[in-house]
Amino acid sequence: MTISVLIVCLGNICRSPMGEAVLRNEALKRGITDIQVDSAGTASAHVGDDPDERTIAVCSTNNVPISHSARQVRARDFSSFDYILAADASNLRSLERHAGRNEESKAAVKLWGSYLPDNKPIQDPYYGGLGGFTKCYEQCVKLSNAFLDEVVGKED
Repeated sequence: MTISVLIVCLGNICRSPMGEAVLRNEALKRGITDIQVDSAGTASAHVGDDPDERTIAVCSTNNVPISHSARQVRARDFSSFDYILAADASNLRSLERHAGRNEESKAAVKLWGSYLPDNKPIQDPYYGGLGGFTKCYEQCVKLSNAFLDEVVGKED
């Protein structure tokens, strides 16, 4: 059975495309190939844009393949994904409003940080320097592994 996951932030150029790439990469490192990962934003400002150059740089530095064109969350995402994981509380509230209006919603809509005991959101690194993107990457690795541990099972 394939697991489908949508990672969501505001603009879909920083946190969520990095999360998408990292989750896919961590799954492959575990030999998990029956996973579909995508990302989207709750806002439409960057639709069609490539990920932020700092997102690409940090992924490249860590040998994580990344290729994405920003898109906005669609109504059908709630019926086509198993999990929709928000980067922070603001995006989670937006997703919950959309899910509530979708009668066919099957997705578990959660804060991605809820898979770790500290329940921390992923801070938006957009207005900061490269260090914020590195911190975002490290958090995405931890969250990806916590998610995979809970949904697929712990690594041997």
